[in-house]
Amino acid sequence: MSKRGIGLTIVVCILVTLALLFATRTWEADNPPQLVLYFLLAATGILYISWREKARVNVQRTADLHMRTVEALAVAIEAIQHSSDDHLQRVRVYALELGRKLKLPQDQMEALRTAALLHNIGRLAVPEHLSSKPGQLTREESERMKIHTVVGAAILESVQFPYPVVPIVRSHHERWDGTGYPDGLKGEQIPMGARILSAVESLATQVSGRYGQAETKIEEAVERLALQSGQAFDPQLIALLRKHCHELEKMASAQVLKIRSDELAGRQVEQRESALAPALNGSGNAPQPNFLTSISAARLEAGTLFEMSSDLGSSLNLDETLSVLSVRLRRLVPFSSMAAYVIRDEELAPEYVNGDNFRLLASLRIPMGQGISGWVALNRRPILNGDPCMEPGYVSDSKRFSILRSAISIPLEGLQGVVGVLTLYHSDPDAYTDDHLRILQTISSKVALSVENALAFRRAESSATTDYLTNLPNARALFLHLDRELARCKRLNASVTVMVCDLDGFKEINDRFGHLEGNRILRIFARSLQDSCREYDYVARMGGDEFVIVAPGLSDDAARSRATCLDQLARAAGREVCSDSTLSLSVGYAICPDDGGDAEKLLAEADRRMYLEKQRHHNGEFSSDVGQEVVSQHYPVA
Repeated sequence: MSKRGIGLTIVVCILVTLALLFATRTWEADNPPQLVLYFLLAATGILYISWREKARVNVQRTADLHMRTVEALAVAIEAIQHSSDDHLQRVRVYALELGRKLKLPQDQMEALRTAALLHNIGRLAVPEHLSSKPGQLTREESERMKIHTVVGAAILESVQFPYPVVPIVRSHHERWDGTGYPDGLKGEQIPMGARILSAVESLATQVSGRYGQAETKIEEAVERLALQSGQAFDPQLIALLRKHCHELEKMASAQVLKIRSDELAGRQVEQRESALAPALNGSGNAPQPNFLTSISAARLEAGTLFEMSSDLGSSLNLDETLSVLSVRLRRLVPFSSMAAYVIRDEELAPEYVNGDNFRLLASLRIPMGQGISGWVALNRRPILNGDPCMEPGYVSDSKRFSILRSAISIPLEGLQGVVGVLTLYHSDPDAYTDDHLRILQTISSKVALSVENALAFRRAESSATTDYLTNLPNARALFLHLDRELARCKRLNASVTVMVCDLDGFKEINDRFGHLEGNRILRIFARSLQDSCREYDYVARMGGDEFVIVAPGLSDDAARSRATCLDQLARAAGREVCSDSTLSLSVGYAICPDDGGDAEKLLAEADRRMYLEKQRHHNGEFSSDVGQEVVSQHYPVA
């Protein structure tokens, strides 16, 4: 006690002593001991009263501190589950008001107050992906979820509350008909607090729209609960809810509104302080995030990273992989546009683009070392809050990038080195933080490996059906296409012509000029074949110097005319490479259905006729205008 307090106590004691003496009329001036005795009695009484008042205040302060601690812990638990504080407040208001209407004893009311806040503490033992999983859980997942009641009771039992919180938390998922968990209690065996909590938890979930459900009006939610009266819920409680639901919701809404107003006022104060801070201390530090946001973000990050690690390795389709990445990544790192570039021929080509400026970003070809993404690819280092205008292709027109103001870019390094770059663009300036960069760097190796594997699979898939030298379809692809084309012809009663082409004199050119020049001739001739074909014709390389054309609807006369044109294309390719007229072309063709109805028969007949043509060339029975220059010529109309 302070000196001032001691002085005031002495003065009060003197006044009380004088009052006692006058009241009892026992003041004897010549009897000092009696005066001292009265003084001591008065002092003792006042000190006792003061001590009792201080003790009461301390107990109240301790109780308030205890409840605020419980509330803070409860809000943190809700944040872990990505739930709003609205739900928690509704559960508390509904539960306490039902308890008051049932006239529960004070200790049960305190237990209900605490249990309403901490009943989900056991969910700390439930994996994040189960707590936040949309839709129905599997049987195994449901069994794992059920442990939260037992775990929660065990956690709270160690606290040793002076009122019965633990039985309420343990039994708040019991059902009136005995089919609940964890103990299968039935009817009156279930603690009243647990019965109340079970009903109001379900009611608040529907009203606040928790777990992705649409918000429901209070009367509709109560009627849904009434359908399970006597099964899941105590009929007495359902009757009370039906009678007082609007009153309960009015009180809960007022409490929720008050909390939101307090939070808004707090944020406004923080914004004013953060706005004044740079002017006062010369620094522009970003305001610290709300602790609930931090908790929720941490759990969301862990869950999302787990999902991405599973999803990224589940597909070898690059578009599918990057599409899944885009959806998952948006939860953690905001972006207006996302572009995944892969390295092709010393430049970055967009493999996947999502979001704003889709067409512009998809048209980019970024040389290594240039722009944001090119610099990142060359130097293998990230860029934070770069200027999107630096990307090549947009520099010439500043208006084209008016939407995007900042970018974050990381290299994607696989087992074979850098395979590409992941760049996120945002419409706000300086939109990205060090935390965003940390998240991207965490997933970069997994993304890079997935991209590398998908590209390797694409190359392997392409090589299985594509000729490596000419980039034409190979024999395998030819047979697959021819089978489909013949099936179409049978359905439509149409015709298709198969032309087999073989270069004459090609071995002699290889011997005289070398295989490199021979390969060059094959590439030039293959390109000429494609250019001279109709868009719906199919050109393939069977192997060596043999090519096949599948031409739907081409007539006999048109095929014969076309054979002459193809021979001229072959001679032109020989002259372009070797300045020699040695090269020519033998062509045989067969028409479905006249010459056969399956691929093997058609190819065999066309091949037989091609060798007859080759023999006539060898015997000098067939000749063409060797000197005629042929650049490009299309099929005559059949």
